[in-house]
Amino acid sequence: MVRIRLTRRGSKGNPAYRVVVANQTSPRDGRFIEILGHYQPTQTPEVLELKEDRVVHWLSKGAVPSGTCKSLFRQRGILKQIHENATGTAPAEEPSEEASEE
Repeated sequence: MVRIRLTRRGSKGNPAYRVVVANQTSPRDGRFIEILGHYQPTQTPEVLELKEDRVVHWLSKGAVPSGTCKSLFRQRGILKQIHENATGTAPAEEPSEEASEE
């Protein structure tokens, strides 16, 4: 099974993580298929950079995110975007200012 998970980088006491796609049987910091981004929780504000199109691609292929990755994707709105694409519902549009003036 393919999973989306974090691999640890950085020095002792200053963790930094890569968001990667890896086989479930691979070690945490071992072999991976693709790097999807990075996450630095100790910086203020937290740094989270993702290749969102690649995350959506892997999730559509059946990759399972770890708990932490799932919560990071939820913060970014990626899971909501995937749900909307799957169900065919678009977010409700706000009325434009031009329409309200008429």
